[in-house]
Amino acid sequence: ALTSGRVPSMLRSMAQAARRLATYDDLLALPDHVVGELIHGVLDVQPRPSLPHARAASRMGDVLGGPFDRGLGGPGGWIVLDEPELHLGPHVLVPDLAGWRRERLPEVPETAATDVAPNWVAEILSPSTAAKDRVDKMRLYFEFDVEHVWLVDPSARTLEVFRREPKGFVLVGSHRDDAVVRAEPFDAIELQLAWLW
Repeated sequence: ALTSGRVPSMLRSMAQAARRLATYDDLLALPDHVVGELIHGVLDVQPRPSLPHARAASRMGDVLGGPFDRGLGGPGGWIVLDEPELHLGPHVLVPDLAGWRRERLPEVPETAATDVAPNWVAEILSPSTAAKDRVDKMRLYFEFDVEHVWLVDPSARTLEVFRREPKGFVLVGSHRDDAVVRAEPFDAIELQLAWLW
């Protein structure tokens, strides 16, 4: 049986463990089949995305990479990456896609991660990540001066386009199904949403 003197010390130990902030070492210890992020010292672990999620992200990278990253049939001037690891202050985020204007990031660094905030991110929503993407990560993207956020929902077949304004992100476009759109900051080309599904 536990003595009354041992109960408070056990509770203190439990409280200290609960207060311990997750570290980058906790991320490195995760198995390969999950995606981990650190948000306000909390380790958030998700399984690898579903295939419709991966398809939407891959297709979007294909569509934007040619004209904007490689300058094929478009203006160039961007670096577009799938699932980059972003170190934004104490936070570690892994958006589905991110893009940097070359003025902000002239070359892809020779590292596993970058602390240079992107100009644009796209999050592909799923039931398990939508709340985190819409609330927690959007707040951090605003705090670290990301200019545009796209939220893509493959199940609902929607694209929401947000622009950073002084007081927060403002929805500047909402599109669905097989619409053909010009969505900032990539409005130099038409994006056929049907390609994403």
